[in-house]
Amino acid sequence: MKSQDIRATFLNFYKEKEHLIVPSAPMVTKDDPTLMFVNSGMAPFKEYFLGNGMPKKNRISDSQKCLRVSGKHNDLEEVGYDTYHHTLFEMLGNWSFGDYFKKEAIAWAWELLTEVYKIDKNILYVTVFEGSNDADNLKMDTEAFDIWKQYISEDRILKGNKKDNFWEMGEQGPCGPCSEIHVDIRSDEEKAKVDGKTLVNEDHPQVVEIWNLVFMQFNRKANGTLEDLPNKHIDTGMGFERLCMVMQNVKSNYDTDVFTPIIREIETITHVKYGKNEKQDIAIRVISDHVRAVAFSIADGQLPSNTGAGYVIRRILRRAVRYGFTFLNKKEPFIYRLVDVLSKKMGDAFPELNAQKQLIENVIKEEETSFLRTLDQGLLLLDKIIENTSGKEISGNKAFELYDTYGFPIDLTSLILSEKGLTLDEKGFETELQKQKNRSRAASEMSTDDWTVLADDNQEEFIGYDALEANVKITRYRKVTSKKDGEMYQLVFNLTPFYPEGGGQVGDKGYLEDSRGDVVYIVNTKKENNVIIHFTKNIPKDLNAIFKAVVDKKQRYRTECNHTATHLLHQALREVLGTHVEQKGSAVHSKYLRFDFSHFSKLTVDELREVENFVNRRIEGKLPLEESRNITMEQAIADGAMALFGEKYGDTVRAIKFGKSVELCGGTHVKNTSDIWHFKIKSEGAVAAGIRRIEAITNDAVKDFYFENNRALFEIKDILNNTKEPVKAVKKLQEENASLQKQIEQLLKDKAQNLSGEIKNQLQEINGVQFLATKIDLDANGIKNLAFDIGKEHKNLFLLFATAPTKEKAMLTCYISKELAKERGYNAGTVVRELGKLIHGGGGGQNFYATAGGKNPGGIPKVLEKAKDYLV
Repeated sequence: MKSQDIRATFLNFYKEKEHLIVPSAPMVTKDDPTLMFVNSGMAPFKEYFLGNGMPKKNRISDSQKCLRVSGKHNDLEEVGYDTYHHTLFEMLGNWSFGDYFKKEAIAWAWELLTEVYKIDKNILYVTVFEGSNDADNLKMDTEAFDIWKQYISEDRILKGNKKDNFWEMGEQGPCGPCSEIHVDIRSDEEKAKVDGKTLVNEDHPQVVEIWNLVFMQFNRKANGTLEDLPNKHIDTGMGFERLCMVMQNVKSNYDTDVFTPIIREIETITHVKYGKNEKQDIAIRVISDHVRAVAFSIADGQLPSNTGAGYVIRRILRRAVRYGFTFLNKKEPFIYRLVDVLSKKMGDAFPELNAQKQLIENVIKEEETSFLRTLDQGLLLLDKIIENTSGKEISGNKAFELYDTYGFPIDLTSLILSEKGLTLDEKGFETELQKQKNRSRAASEMSTDDWTVLADDNQEEFIGYDALEANVKITRYRKVTSKKDGEMYQLVFNLTPFYPEGGGQVGDKGYLEDSRGDVVYIVNTKKENNVIIHFTKNIPKDLNAIFKAVVDKKQRYRTECNHTATHLLHQALREVLGTHVEQKGSAVHSKYLRFDFSHFSKLTVDELREVENFVNRRIEGKLPLEESRNITMEQAIADGAMALFGEKYGDTVRAIKFGKSVELCGGTHVKNTSDIWHFKIKSEGAVAAGIRRIEAITNDAVKDFYFENNRALFEIKDILNNTKEPVKAVKKLQEENASLQKQIEQLLKDKAQNLSGEIKNQLQEINGVQFLATKIDLDANGIKNLAFDIGKEHKNLFLLFATAPTKEKAMLTCYISKELAKERGYNAGTVVRELGKLIHGGGGGQNFYATAGGKNPGGIPKVLEKAKDYLV
């Protein structure tokens, strides 16, 4: 059975069991601070398990794209070494929110596997929770055990411990016992030798878990204790790739038709045959896995970057590049060429791959090119480290600097060192790595108390589109402590006018006021698992009082101006540049707006002016806000609204219209475009291949911008004796400056030529070396030219020049003939690094030429005196 048929069969089966089939949610999470990426099938439904929302139906099924790069069996550096773990994987799942429980979940799972998929029940094992003797003191899941006995012999029902058979969402939240279904696809000969039940959960590549049925019946509180959930839920997850391995009768996920088209393409590009060499096989598995993870992330709107989720994606892609570089001898970009095969294979099930194909290819290619440059630079730096190392062991500290600062992979460092007969101080490297991890962990550490519930009200109403003030009650609160923010409180109201951060727009600020006039300031507002949370530094004295909640009107107004301007900007870009332009991200603050969009080249001055004028014409046109709330997605699209890839939309949506600009948007906007006053682009540049970014301002910020520019203009005119044409006057100054610069350069050149003769006469021979250490008055470029000119005439030259451009600045330059450096082991870099300490500075360079800078010219005489020591 083909993989697409396996997926369709699963979804059709649960559709017949009255489940609502929903599309996969975007892999990049938006309002869950505990996750960067969806890492399990249940993650998009957390709000329902937590009781913060109601699903459209109590029975749901889907195939969810997930990403894991840490946790049990999912360390990024291990992927590719076995045949059944991945970064990106599909999770086939079915959910019950307070509807059916263990009986139906087990019965349907068995029916699907054995009767629909026709998997031999004699190769299946199941596990049940055996109970625990720890603080939770949980009993064995006898209910699940008794149900399983109806379908499978007792000797195939295994008891599992808490590690394997008790599933928890996190340190807090819904949890419960689970039953895993394992499959044994070993040969008959192997099965005769070793009983399959002894290999369950023992990391055997052909005895693997394919389905986990989680029975959510408890809630883990912040203090670690468990309480019963008011409603019991079902959360199941089956690994799609592993199921395909079983159904297609192969021994590896990578031998299924999910991966074989990608692997065949890698073979074609690299001329390396899969299955012939273990190290090359690992590299091919790494690349075929990682290209999927990176492509899906980009399609969902997450570009590689140096922070957060973007850094994870960059790490995954760079790991693929370095495996291609090291083991497949690919020194040029090639991974982007695999995207075409991937989109053909999975584009029907995940249309975002087809829609974003060109962007994915562009971004991956640019990232590959950039990292290959990094590898080249790293190789040169590593050579320098080796050159400056005495002995056979390279410092772990230096290797860590290469890894941390320049992104040079430590495994590549080890490989190169071993080829040169050197070793790496691995303990020193691990020490530095652990220090960095500890710093990072300490910076992000956070403790969250349980919610203190004051009123039973799970439906918090947002009224911020229509009001900026409201009388509210606090329904629950909790304390959150972090190193970054210290102690903070999170408050939830029965209704709120505060807009929570989302859709690129910042959260509202404001205050709560009680009847006595006491005020608590709200410093931010966010949405977490469908709950609007207000952040404060302290809590009111009387938590049960009624408060007046007031949004900061000025900040909200400025933010609204910027948000509406992003809609008009999007329309302008599509009008001026073409309909290929799509929004790829935005940030709407009170002081500025940032808009990322797909486009293949830098905007010209004329295009920027045209975009700016387009937006300002709409502002001058006084277009009124036309808002449609709670309409169906179908109706919104029919009305011309644009849906964005990577966004998760509900059953009903909100459409915002200004003239011909129509977008799906949950943010706040001005009532009329004239409120914006004026729109001004401040910058335009590249974010990634095929992604541009515009930063702009509106309203008060534009007024401030023009005021500052005007003030600067008057200052310039004042300096230029109040000329009526300051532009012409500045151009004239530039021309005069360029002319004078040329004259200075010629004078310095003449000076250097004159010095050359003097210096040659001052050379003295010491131990067969032509030596001179002296102070001269030239700029850095002049000194370099002088040294190399003299060097052309000598093969045994050792020069040390010192200069003091200012009273607080000193500079050293060392030149050693290459032949001399090679024969006697002299190193200019070492010379300036050591002598640089005498001028309170340092530097480095190559063994034949190096420079150092410092802030103590008074040390120069000592430097010149010490230089001779390197020869005697």
